Amino acid sequence: MSPEAHSAPRSLAEALRARDDASLAALLRSRPDLITPVPTDLTQLATRAGTRASVLRALERLDRFALQTAEALAVAPDPASYDTLLGLMAGDTGDETVARALPRAVATLREQALVWGGDDRLRLVRTARELLAPSAQHPSPTGLGPTVQEATSGMSPGRIQEIVTTAGLPSTHDSVSAVAALTGLFTHRRKMAKLLAEAPEAAREVLSRLVWGPPYGQVTADPAAHLRWLLDRGLLLPTAPGTVVLPREVALHLREGRAHRTPEPLPPAVSPAATHSPQVVDATAAGQAYTALATVEELLKDWDEGGPAVLRAGGLSVRDLKRTAVALDVSEPVAAFWAELAYAAGLIASDGEADERYAATPAYDEWLELPPAERWARLAQTWLTATRTPGLVGGRDAKDRTLSALGPGLDRSAAPEVRHRVLSLLAALPQGAAPDAESVLARLRWERPLRGAQRDGARDDDLRSRLARWTLSEAELLGVTGRGALSSQGRALLGAPAAPATPGTDPAEPTGPGDKLPVHHHRIPERPAPLSPAERGVAAAAAARLLAPLLPEPLDHVLLQADLTAVAPGPLRRPLADMLGVLADVESKGGATVYRFTPASVRRALDAGRTAADLHAFLAEHSRTPVPQPLAYLIDDVARRHGHLRVGAASAYVRCDDDALLSEILADKRAAALRLRRLAPTVLAAPADPATLLEGLRAMGYAPAAESAEGDVLITRAHAHRTPPRTAPEPVPDGPPPPDATLLTAAIRAIRAGDLAATTPRKPVGEPLAGGELPRTSAAETLATMQAAVLTGDSVWIGYVNAEGAASQRVIAPIRVEGGFVTAYDHTADEVRTFPLHRITGVAELADD
Repeated sequence: MSPEAHSAPRSLAEALRARDDASLAALLRSRPDLITPVPTDLTQLATRAGTRASVLRALERLDRFALQTAEALAVAPDPASYDTLLGLMAGDTGDETVARALPRAVATLREQALVWGGDDRLRLVRTARELLAPSAQHPSPTGLGPTVQEATSGMSPGRIQEIVTTAGLPSTHDSVSAVAALTGLFTHRRKMAKLLAEAPEAAREVLSRLVWGPPYGQVTADPAAHLRWLLDRGLLLPTAPGTVVLPREVALHLREGRAHRTPEPLPPAVSPAATHSPQVVDATAAGQAYTALATVEELLKDWDEGGPAVLRAGGLSVRDLKRTAVALDVSEPVAAFWAELAYAAGLIASDGEADERYAATPAYDEWLELPPAERWARLAQTWLTATRTPGLVGGRDAKDRTLSALGPGLDRSAAPEVRHRVLSLLAALPQGAAPDAESVLARLRWERPLRGAQRDGARDDDLRSRLARWTLSEAELLGVTGRGALSSQGRALLGAPAAPATPGTDPAEPTGPGDKLPVHHHRIPERPAPLSPAERGVAAAAAARLLAPLLPEPLDHVLLQADLTAVAPGPLRRPLADMLGVLADVESKGGATVYRFTPASVRRALDAGRTAADLHAFLAEHSRTPVPQPLAYLIDDVARRHGHLRVGAASAYVRCDDDALLSEILADKRAAALRLRRLAPTVLAAPADPATLLEGLRAMGYAPAAESAEGDVLITRAHAHRTPPRTAPEPVPDGPPPPDATLLTAAIRAIRAGDLAATTPRKPVGEPLAGGELPRTSAAETLATMQAAVLTGDSVWIGYVNAEGAASQRVIAPIRVEGGFVTAYDHTADEVRTFPLHRITGVAELADD
């Protein structure tokens, strides 16, 4: 036996044992479910790597070509040589592109522990073979059917001999040799070509319909002559009454050796749809970022005194979502996006009261105090990492219930990964290039074919494609992109490197062929990994620094006009904007905001405690134009009448020093609904409550003021309703999180030490436990062996039961034995520890070799 054959791994555990620490770390990083919890040794790691759930998760994360390679191995002999696999992928005629890409695909499968063995004996993990191999219930993605041996397993020996003879082969003495002879015929290119040349034209047409799958067909009890010709020669084999199958070997001959109709060794390129100046992109994105901040502030201001009610099942009602969309002047899906973004950022939440409503949180006030660029960076970072998916609002869940905004059921764990990947693809384009959306979707389907697989005939409607489309539109709304291209602040937020200088450069695409390296040296270029929390903070700060100079500087002035309007030519400073929002109504928005002064708006400012002199001084201070005379008259006129009438609680009353004015009100037909009556020359009473009486008199054109029980004028200011302190919703992870470097180092050390304890040869001592796991030695033998090991400096193997009753096996090097304890260097924990002797079940010396 050659040294290579002797050293070839006989199992996945042995293959893992031969890996170095860097390779094990790469495996655990790419398949984090294997480290939760940390395996005790490499045998347990290999067992866990072969479980169905773990293998399926690993297959879902393969790119299309790596998956095609795994599918080819599933229909290849087990084990298969590298040359056999290359033949299945490139065909008889060969394909240089496939040949260059295949080593990287095999390296990926090896790194993921889905394939093990040398190039001469490649083995697909058994569970992966079961998932990908063809069967009647689950056809292979390759479209291939069972082998001749599998298809004839239930066939009578006599019928097999008849097929062999009709195919022109000599009869044999047993079915095994007959099947082998038939297989040899079907895999011999020249003999098969000669046999098929004799086939009727209709028979060759039947084979052409089955060759690329599905390989199954229906026949009657009395098949036509051309079908009988195929059945008699085994080119079609019966699998059930009325059903036949095209054997795998025949299909591969007709396919010229290819397992796949169209191998896809290279990822489809993301093509630019348009190219803009980087300055235009950044300026457009900055404008969108400013609009995003204004929209979120407007949403929270609309809900400042208590927002819409929370549905019993959670979330916003359809009516409240429509009302919010009207208030924000956006469509309902966009309104749902802004509400969800504010919710994910922890700016809004339910107040938890008996009559539960949505309201701003205390964190909103803290957010408002931040500079605009930092406020945007926080929103953008929240969007990038959130698992809540606003695009699902209005759809139906698995129980056919409507998904509502801010309600349950909107988390999709794949959302952060898809957003990050879409932006990474945009970052790989030249600066200013906007991608073609369809090329982005095609690239994502290549990278995750199983997750984007066709379901119910609606391939384009898979979740990852919808997430990608939503990402492109949401990034534009938020200002991460401008005109479809990734902005400088978006690139910084992603932590991406500088944009490539030339079009078409894609860091994820394979480079030229180069010199052929050993298979284990090929690596598929890694995609940019999502940032850690610390890195995200640094990236957000960098994005804010880039955005800050591009945002418009807040203004401290407006332009008053004679038509009772004020024009704000840009964003206003917060105190000015807040006061102007009370004194006037917003008439239109855009690059400039137009405010209109009305009697009602001026009265609102007076109700808030301002005097006419305060309003005149405010306008004179903040207007770059003289205060128009009509506006001054409006303020003075409303102020003159404001508070002349007083409304209090009787149920309600009106009092006024001018009894003629009260008589005028009583005589007005519009006051009939208020049912007023005179109590005194200066007092009218009504059965309505004060608020209704106030609104009624104001509707008649009067300007009454509310007063307290003491007779003082009530100042009405907006009451900001806040929830108790709330934490932002946590993203729902897609499986266990990737381990960090510290955890990986500790886990690999523990696995290595546990494997050493499990595999180190030991001298037999005492009677082993049932099953042969741990030796059982007496206390005297344990003590004697430990004392001898201290003198010789040798390591020993022990069975140990901790205080919780968990049994383990360890390799230790005893240093000192005294007082019923042994102090030793524990190879498993890689540290010096003290073990109570009474917890050691047995001890054995290690074998000399």
